[in-house]
Amino acid sequence: MSKPKLQIIVLFQNLGEKQAYFARSPAPPLSGSLVAGLTPPLVEVELLHEMVRPIDYDTDADFIALSFMDYCAPHAYEVARKFRKLGKKVVAGGRYPSAFPDEVIPHMDAVVVGEAEPVWAQVVEDLVSGKLNNVYEAPFAPSLGNIPPPRYDLIEPDFAVPVVTEATRGCKYRCSFCQLTIKPTPFRCRPIEDVIRDLSSTGKLPYHKRKLAMLLDNNLGGDMDYAKELLKEIAKLKLWGLGTQFSFDCLQDDEFMDLLVEAHCGMAFIGLESLNEPSLLSVHKKQNRVEEYRELFFKLKERGILTFTGLMLALDEDTPSYYQSLPEKLDEIDPSSILTSISIPIPGTPFQKQVDSEGRIFDKDLSHYEGDHLVFTPKKVTAAEVFEAYRKINRYFYSWKSILKRWWRFLSTMKSKGSLIWRVFRPLLLSVILFKLSVFQRDHAQKKVYPVTASEIASTG
Repeated sequence: MSKPKLQIIVLFQNLGEKQAYFARSPAPPLSGSLVAGLTPPLVEVELLHEMVRPIDYDTDADFIALSFMDYCAPHAYEVARKFRKLGKKVVAGGRYPSAFPDEVIPHMDAVVVGEAEPVWAQVVEDLVSGKLNNVYEAPFAPSLGNIPPPRYDLIEPDFAVPVVTEATRGCKYRCSFCQLTIKPTPFRCRPIEDVIRDLSSTGKLPYHKRKLAMLLDNNLGGDMDYAKELLKEIAKLKLWGLGTQFSFDCLQDDEFMDLLVEAHCGMAFIGLESLNEPSLLSVHKKQNRVEEYRELFFKLKERGILTFTGLMLALDEDTPSYYQSLPEKLDEIDPSSILTSISIPIPGTPFQKQVDSEGRIFDKDLSHYEGDHLVFTPKKVTAAEVFEAYRKINRYFYSWKSILKRWWRFLSTMKSKGSLIWRVFRPLLLSVILFKLSVFQRDHAQKKVYPVTASEIASTG
């Protein structure tokens, strides 16, 4: 007798399936493959990332598990409605269902609140036995020991880097815009041997995909002693390339940066957020110092580490003159790639509570809370100035002329070490990564942000 089937769907579309946008992201989010790894063998498991392919409502799956963030909530409700109409049981989990379960429960058969590890096996058992509860609430900040490895074998071949995992959870900082401030948990570290096991559980992947990996931590450097010990162990795996993310202050530690090199780190995501000091202070981003950006980016380039940095617009201390100077300032500090977004008053964050108390939120459609829409009135710039800054920065930064200049500056700055083969192979690999990141960001800006109409800009002031 065949097992019942569970399909895990990581939602991505926020403007409905008829306006679907499929991203060129090199790596998937962790949630889907992690939950698949947690699933007991009572069911057959499928995994679908809506980032790269559409939902198939004709699936023969008996149960559907939806993972989603706030901006996907309206879409999630519609997806659940369609599946439930077809007789499927639908379970929801993820950051938004965990933060606002009362909003989500009416649309689902069950909701998982909190981190899935302590409760997911019970959810699956109850699905199979027909005894599903409405809510499964995990204990606060559970232990991160003995988490099974993600199911990399279920990840779509569209992703160039399917090996994604995490070493830590949480962040020691409390930036007011960050989703981690809604229900803060303490910063925690997984056992190093478990992380290494995850990075080695790749036997079913093609060889070249086993050699690239990403740590999707919020801040790997939250415990610097732990991070250094982990990087020493990752170095023994002899990966071709490792991606990770951490806060800017970690770059003050030269030993940490050198260990990134030993672990063959090729890309680091860092929350730059702003090149305007008052704007950083307005969101409590005190660990960033604008005057240090250029030197720290240079140190990373010397070590052959590409940077993918978040840049936020429409912060309360942004000014028209700051926007005018941004392209020149970005050239001066020279990040490899930037992820430009419009600041979001994510529900439940201190930033959202402040902006809402001041009556500045004019758009409460959650599908617009992804960083591509302006949903509140900034203090010192107009909506038109925000959108114009977005276009100007991205068209300048991701012109082929600018991409090629940054590529050459990176290659001419990095100091290669190791064997002759490695000194040839590493620059080639990093060049591919840089161009893929740049194409991904060009594509996102052109397809998701530029189509904002003049009437939308006018309606926001």
